[in-house]
Order: sequence, then structure tokens, then C-alpha cells
Amino acid sequence: MKIIIAGDGKMGATLTRQLSAEGDELTLIDSNPKVLESSEERYDVMVVQGNCASMDVLEQAGAREADLLIAMAGADEINLLCCMTAHSLNPKIHTIARVRNPEYTDQIYAMREMFALSMTVNPEKQAAAEIARLLRYPGFLKRDTFAKSRVEIVELRIEENSKLCNVALNDMNGIVKCKILVCAVLRNGKAIMPGGDFVLKKGDRIFVTASTETLTVLLKNLGVITHKVKRVILCGGGRASYYLAKQLQRSGIRVQLIERDLERCNQLAAILPDTCIIHGDASSQFLLESEGISDCDAIVTMTGLDELNMVISLYGTSCGVPQVITKLGRMDNANILGNLALGSVISPKELCCNIIVRYVRAMKNQTGAALTVHSIADGQAEAVEFLADDSTLHCGEPLKNLRLKKGVLVVCITRGARQEIPNGDSSFERGDTLIIVTNGEKGIYQLNDIFE
Repeated sequence: MKIIIAGDGKMGATLTRQLSAEGDELTLIDSNPKVLESSEERYDVMVVQGNCASMDVLEQAGAREADLLIAMAGADEINLLCCMTAHSLNPKIHTIARVRNPEYTDQIYAMREMFALSMTVNPEKQAAAEIARLLRYPGFLKRDTFAKSRVEIVELRIEENSKLCNVALNDMNGIVKCKILVCAVLRNGKAIMPGGDFVLKKGDRIFVTASTETLTVLLKNLGVITHKVKRVILCGGGRASYYLAKQLQRSGIRVQLIERDLERCNQLAAILPDTCIIHGDASSQFLLESEGISDCDAIVTMTGLDELNMVISLYGTSCGVPQVITKLGRMDNANILGNLALGSVISPKELCCNIIVRYVRAMKNQTGAALTVHSIADGQAEAVEFLADDSTLHCGEPLKNLRLKKGVLVVCITRGARQEIPNGDSSFERGDTLIIVTNGEKGIYQLNDIFE
């Protein structure tokens, strides 16, 4: 498929990495020749230097023949003009634009056809929604939902005092006393799809598949005590903090937002009247202590600097804050990050890329396309949800009789309102939804791709 990525910044680079690995024909547009040169060296892509909203530049990039344009320039207005211009050159082209300014939200929806938009993405808003969900259900580092929110894959860290430390997966049932499946383990930065004799060690991050109702039982039986979040400290007053504070206000959670820029503080105070806006440096130990960091239920670090977010999160962990969430713009050093006490790590661009990759796969395969796609285990594995239809092979056959590709695991089968963590005797029928976990070495675009 021919795809144009307009804007080769952080988001553009992440998309280029993901989509080039899927074998798509990519063309990158950016005004910075050094950035384009770097991408051209690393990936099999074409590059065009120039203004991505210019008709001439889009023609050079092949907009007339392209299937999809993804506009990821720094300015929302440029992205919208880019999509409109590409559509004027090629009315059949699909367009995705990144639009981050809250002021445009209603306008974009009302003028969707005029802007020729197939889809819009807002990384900060999506990150805020993910963080709000983690705050509503504390106890897990990460939660990805499937089967209309009835099944989840959650991430847990094995601590030294955990009931699962030094326990083989075959012996877990006697401890957790509920139906779950460990579908992946991150150990020393490497993702493993474990067998029953795999022994969990301190520092492992495990990815567990279970029905949503089962997760409460899991936490209780593991002795993980969770309290409802009543007071949250947000560090940084950017867009993501604005979206998050607004969501938390509606949930009745007290929010203290720390921002060092006085003008931004005044803006936030005007649009978030129920949020306590504090003018100061979120990295100041005195300020954090005076605002009661030791007594708060959660701290979310969302400044524009990854390093600063990491330092504040580490301090929050040392103060015994029950829930720490760290927003990172870059996930390049995931192996190092996995060993730091940063709590839940959220990357807006990774969340956004998952949504776009799912759209691209749906375009490639209109029938049988993935319903949901989530990247897990620091991007080393993928959880994909499919609907079994009339074209699906091996319906009604026990899983133990099927030859699945190496690195593929069926982790859940949903039939109507019933969810099943499968064993070798389980089977699926037409109309069921299946959650597949794969090591990501080969793209799984439709359900039949899992079979040898």
C-alpha cells in the first residue's frame, strides 16, 4: 500500500518504523533535510523535502496515486490544509490528521467532510483517557481492553515480596484462584512467551489475560490493596494535563496541577475552575512536600521533559505514593526504563500509532480486519482481536490439533457474553472473537494468518 507521512518528527518517525516493518511503500515529507536523510538511511523509504501542505510537494510525493496520507506536521492548521490539498489531487485518498488544539475539537467534527478527513488523532487526549482509566482502576501498570471492554490484558511487576515471586506458571492457579493466562513476560528487557514450567523472578513484568470481573479477584488474592483515588497531583500544565484534569474533575477527584509558567497557570485557572492550579517548579522537593505528596493517592508527571518526569516519578515512588504514572515522549530506551521505579509509563505517540496501524491494516484487508490492536511488552509483542467469520479456517476444531505459527498464542475466546481463557480442548466457532498474542516478527492481518 502507498502511504505518505507528512512530517518526520517524533510521531512521524515512530509511524515510519512501524509501517516500514509491515512492508508498506512509504514516502516521507519534511522541510528538514537532515531528518529526512536519517530516515532514508534507517528505512526503505522515499523522501521529499518541502512544505507538506504545498500542492507541488504533495504531487512530488505521489499523492495522486497514494492510498493514504498521514499528516503529522507540528501545526494542526498545516495538517488540515495538507489533507484538503491531497484530497483535491486524489479524491480516493484516505487521510489521517493529527489535531491537538482543544479549541478545534467541535469544529473538526462539524467540518469533517470539508476538511476531507477519514480520521483525526489527538495523542495528548488519548494519553489522558488512558491515564484516567488507570487512575480509576489502580493496581496495574497498564491495561488494554478487548471484547467491548469485557476482557483485558494487564501488566504487573513481580516484586520481591510478591506471592508470585519464584513461582512456576503451572503452580499459579493455587495462588491466584481465578482463571487467568500469562501471555508474555518481560525479563531484562526481552519479551518471552512462557511455557508452564517458566518460573517468575523478581523484576519480571508479566502480561496477564483475564475477564474484567476476574481482575478484582486477582488483585485481592495477590494481596494487592487498592484504594479509590481521591486526590491526584499533576506535574506540568500542557495539553495532556488539561484533558486529564477535565476528565478527573467529572469523576469527582481532587486535582492539584503544578505549572512553572505563570501565563499558562492563568489560562488553566480560567478553563479549569475546579482544579487547584499551583504556580511553581514541579521538581522542587519543598513544593511537592508542601502540597502533600506523601499523602496523595497518585502523582502523574506530564511535563515536556522526559528526564524531569522520570526524576519526579522516582521521588514520588520514594515518598510512598500508591500510584505513579509517567508520561514519556520517547520510548527508545525501553530496556533501561523497565528497571526504574516509574510506575505506569504512558507514551502518547505509541498510543496514537497503535490506532493508525489498526486503520492501515483495516484498509489492507477490508474483510476480516483486526477489531483491536495493542502493542504490549515494550513493543516486542502485539495483542490483536479478530472476529471469526465464514472464511475462518478450523472452526470447531480443538486448539491442540491446530498448527499455529511460531510465536502465536490464542489467549481468549469470547462467545456472546461468555469469555474463555482457552486450553488445548477449547475451540472457536463462527461469530466468536479471538484475542491473539504474537511476538510481532510477522504481521497478523487476518485471523487465518495465525495458521501454518
